[in-house]
Amino acid sequence: MNGTPSAYDVVVLGAGPTGENLADRTSAAGLSTVIVENELLGGECSFWACEPSKALLRPVLARADARRVPGLRRAVEGPLDVPAVFEHRDAMAAHWQDADQEEWLESVSVDLVRGHGRLNGPRQVAVDTPDGERVKLTARHAVGVCTGTVTALPDLPGLADVRPWTNRQATAARQVPDRLAVVGGGVVAVEMATAFRALGSTVTMLVRGGLLGRMEPFAGEMVTDALREAGVDVRFGRSVAAVEREDGGDGPVRVTTDDGDTVVADEILLATGRAPHTGDIGLETVGLTPGDWLPVDDSYRVPGITEGWLYAVGDVNHRALMTHQGKYQARIAGAVIGARAKGEPLDDGRWGRHAPTADSAAVPQVVFTEPEVASVGPTAREAERAGRKVDVVDYDIGKIAGAVQYAEGYRGRARVIVDSERRNVVGATFVGPGVQELLYSATVAVTSEVPVDRLWHAVPAFPTISEVWLRILETYRDGDGSAG
Repeated sequence: MNGTPSAYDVVVLGAGPTGENLADRTSAAGLSTVIVENELLGGECSFWACEPSKALLRPVLARADARRVPGLRRAVEGPLDVPAVFEHRDAMAAHWQDADQEEWLESVSVDLVRGHGRLNGPRQVAVDTPDGERVKLTARHAVGVCTGTVTALPDLPGLADVRPWTNRQATAARQVPDRLAVVGGGVVAVEMATAFRALGSTVTMLVRGGLLGRMEPFAGEMVTDALREAGVDVRFGRSVAAVEREDGGDGPVRVTTDDGDTVVADEILLATGRAPHTGDIGLETVGLTPGDWLPVDDSYRVPGITEGWLYAVGDVNHRALMTHQGKYQARIAGAVIGARAKGEPLDDGRWGRHAPTADSAAVPQVVFTEPEVASVGPTAREAERAGRKVDVVDYDIGKIAGAVQYAEGYRGRARVIVDSERRNVVGATFVGPGVQELLYSATVAVTSEVPVDRLWHAVPAFPTISEVWLRILETYRDGDGSAG
């Protein structure tokens, strides 16, 4: 392919989970597909986010659960085996090797070009390969931009000299710092604070607002309480004004906040949000602005592009920045591209095969803190702001027999949002040990739009934590509506 354009039906930029799924679906639709990747196949999630972070957190959560079980508590009193935890993390990140991903692409008949891919005009992609070759690709039907995001770093003088951690350095760390400063209050911040405190770090969190601000308020409050009980110093209302490494750049990090507060740590983790990874992918060659998020219509096409050949799928379109949601979008977009290539009509009605309804109605999320947080659909505040009339049903999960069996002194809370007029579940949030496994049932309830009267016939097994669904329905019926 040296210097000569190679034509495919579909060219995919980015081989993270979203790009891989998009390529898989277009190939399955009978379209010749090539994927371009400059780093490891599998992307951020496989090597620097979801997989390694959850590998670090799994021993933490398992030990926390075990400490609440009579007869087992004494067996887990000691510290975590840090080398064993890191070894497990390395295995879950495939030791930062992607040969198995390359084999998978071959198995689904997707070609691979390694290198830095950039748009180079309409339907054109140019790839600078590691060996200095330039490969030119042409897309007959679609180019899918699946380049994801990068850490959004604050504008602070001398930040590069401090060598801050982002999620990548945190999840791939080879040592546990004695002191860790965490800046931010989102998912990365709370999960890494949880992990490194349990691994032995003294952790200080500097949070401008609250924790988990996009979820139900009680979720952030319960996680805050648990972090503090674990020994994390959580400081709210703090914005970082200055950072520097002492001892000529080789010593600890001194962090100064806008109110003059000072924290000294061996490492600083900046968990300050995400920015689109679009700064150097050739957007300017098709009339778009480098570094911007890519807005899309409900078929994931970027508007304003003549003949509609450009699609943006996953985090890069800023709809729902989660791996599983990017994969969902890829399945929808792949089906859309396949249908359009064949001249077939789109099934784009609500919950149709080519409709991204879950992007707005049923985005699931789990935060792997201690306690865990799981949610799907809007919060009560979001539903009300959208003008929906809803009933809010709260329940103490610790009252459930299954919760008592699960852990002594179980603390948890459930909130379900019910559409007052249609009487179906539109959202749910659970906080507590083990609640991640409640999330799929909630997601099915939301996407199926099942009336609460029908949910009465979904019988939860006894004694399980899922019995909370029965108690929520009882509370809702007995209250004849809102029980919040």
